Amino acid sequence: MIHTSVPTAALHLDSPRETQNWRPLVSGLLAIPHLVIANALGNVANVMSIVSWFSIVFTGRMPDGIARFQCMILRYEARAYSYVAFLRPAYPQFEFDMANTDPGNDPLRVDFAPQLSERNRVTVAFRLILIIPVVIYTAVIAVAAAFVVIFAGFAVLFTGRWPQGLRTFVLNAGRLSLRVSAYGRLLTDTYPRYALTA
Repeated sequence: MIHTSVPTAALHLDSPRETQNWRPLVSGLLAIPHLVIANALGNVANVMSIVSWFSIVFTGRMPDGIARFQCMILRYEARAYSYVAFLRPAYPQFEFDMANTDPGNDPLRVDFAPQLSERNRVTVAFRLILIIPVVIYTAVIAVAAAFVVIFAGFAVLFTGRWPQGLRTFVLNAGRLSLRVSAYGRLLTDTYPRYALTA
């Protein structure tokens, strides 16, 4: 049964808009170790999703260990990409905590409430088809967010701070991506909202 304390996936950033002027120039390079690990973990997550698919379709349950592993990967990815986009000053830790609730030791907090039982086997069975419309929408938003990050990079170079509206858009794009990823990795049967909100 899904927990009601938090949404399936919730992302919050506790970080000032101000950042070092030079960060847009080097964040991508500095984040390479995290991006390599995130890519490797993403490949493992894809395999775990196949295992979850069979488990849910045939038993109606998602294994708790796989759910927690998927939550850890999504949290790790979100922190890595938030650093690439110079949204936070602190370099992400190489942390692999598999708790659903964020341990709270990073400015980017990502909490999960995975649905382990009473799963909808039909929507899981056809997940790859059902997810297509929201994936297309998310891809368009992600491209727009990438351009916004580039534009914001010039603002940060000259002012040392993120423009508030652009920052909000990028964070909301990250929230959308997180919801879609949680749905795609079978952590929930709740279809992701298209809304760009918290």
